[in-house]
Amino acid sequence: MFELGWFSAKLFFQGKLLRDPMYFVQQTAIGVSVGLLSLIALAQAEIPLCIPITLSSLITGILMPFLLKDFKMK
Repeated sequence: MFELGWFSAKLFFQGKLLRDPMYFVQQTAIGVSVGLLSLIALAQAEIPLCIPITLSSLITGILMPFLLKDFKMK
């Protein structure tokens, strides 16, 4: 398992893992932005901070598979 992770990390840093790295960065940035905006919006409410963090993490986790459904690796 460690060997597989190490091999993937080496390919990533050599630039040989992703077919279109800018697509990956763009889609990831969209997901992070939506998660951050939902966290900021929910944090304005008078509730404990653990609830907005949990909800924004859930929103981001649900959104990312839809954003990266066309993601291709080499």
